[in-house]
Amino acid sequence: MDDRHDGEGGSGPRVSSRRRFIHRGASAAAGAAVLASTARSYARILGANDRIQIGQIGCSDRAIGLREMLKETAETFDSNFDLRSVCDIWSVNREKGASHAEKLFGRRPSTYKYSEEMLADKELDAVMVATGDHQHARILAEVARAGKDAYCEKPMANTLADAKLARDAVRESGCIAQMGSQWLSCPYQQRVREIVRSGRLGGITKIEQSWNFNGPRWRLPRDPDIAAIREEDTDWERWLLGRPWRPFDPRVYFEFRIYKDFSGGITDQWYSHGSGLAHFYLDRFIPDDTVAGGGIFAWHDGRENPDTFQCLSTFREEEVLYSYCSSYGNSHGDHTVIRGSHGTLYSPGGEGSPRWYFVPETGSAWRSNVQFERGTTTDPKPELVTPPGREGEMPPVSQDDNIKAHTDNWLACLRSRKTPNGSIESGFAHSVAVVMATRSYREGKKLFWDREKEEIVEREPVASRAR
Repeated sequence: MDDRHDGEGGSGPRVSSRRRFIHRGASAAAGAAVLASTARSYARILGANDRIQIGQIGCSDRAIGLREMLKETAETFDSNFDLRSVCDIWSVNREKGASHAEKLFGRRPSTYKYSEEMLADKELDAVMVATGDHQHARILAEVARAGKDAYCEKPMANTLADAKLARDAVRESGCIAQMGSQWLSCPYQQRVREIVRSGRLGGITKIEQSWNFNGPRWRLPRDPDIAAIREEDTDWERWLLGRPWRPFDPRVYFEFRIYKDFSGGITDQWYSHGSGLAHFYLDRFIPDDTVAGGGIFAWHDGRENPDTFQCLSTFREEEVLYSYCSSYGNSHGDHTVIRGSHGTLYSPGGEGSPRWYFVPETGSAWRSNVQFERGTTTDPKPELVTPPGREGEMPPVSQDDNIKAHTDNWLACLRSRKTPNGSIESGFAHSVAVVMATRSYREGKKLFWDREKEEIVEREPVASRAR
């Protein structure tokens, strides 16, 4: 998703002692209030007539998309909710977010600068997190500990420590948390997974994704927000959220995806979706190993993250090789391919493409060593993949990021308390995949996942070698 999140989170390393005291005092007071409300939040089962009270933390571009998803859900799904409040540390974004919400829903939400202030609202049921990549996990943990349900944009985390922090907080709180991996609710992707599960493809050995773009993605030299923002109108220390200190820089604030202290760029954004879908198709979380390469080959504009990237991962138990690549210097040839011994699923589009075809294999043999043959000499005709009820429809090659089915699913799960499509486990899995891929590229080495210790290691774990 091409979104620019704005910041919200905890204070950074250069806060004055007085400010640190104020922030700690506010957090402690808010903590006492929200802890008192936690039992109430989860003891109360929302009935069909209860209006769910939703807040948003982060009010930039992706938050706009989330509000539009909620609007579509409100129009076509028995959702019964209010967008109660919005929170952003930049005053301009905060007011823009409130105005946009008022335009969509006819009611201006309350506004907050700091998350702890918003989370102290006892009537608030759920929070959507749409901040910077490096802030998602810590804010998700804060929301969960406050006794609120959550929707958290991807990547859930881009460090392993933050991934564990968020996952553990959600598990311990019992909150319903939907990850912003919206393709997991897309009926076309769900149909693809059904075909994989059915065994129709035979033994799957490889998944390939190539999603590309031609342009200096995330570099925004003429962005009006960069010209408009002033340090006194936001909270730079809060925005840094523990990442290495640097002086206030409007470009870093809005172009953080190209700076390695805050994001992996392609890995955080596109690969988080790609790996999440690979996990979804295979019913397997986290690859066993990853090796990555690439570089800044197309756009020498000061970016620190690659504009050309490729990685390979292995799922050893499933015996599947997973290949992902992106180039921002050429947009030709987007595709996803799932290769099986008896058939292939193929999409001619990029991220989230709903157009898929199934093509059977005509046979498998080496001279007299015949495995199977279908008795046909002509190439089989590709079969369009469609979900039930959409037979005969030709889906587009690409679709908008705002998949209302994902907010439909989230709101339904807030009432039923069932696990949503983008579960916290899926968020943890794509976060580990992202961290492995980013580190492998930066460190120039193959990395492994130790499933027993939940650590990224440089040598294959003994347990993996034994399989």
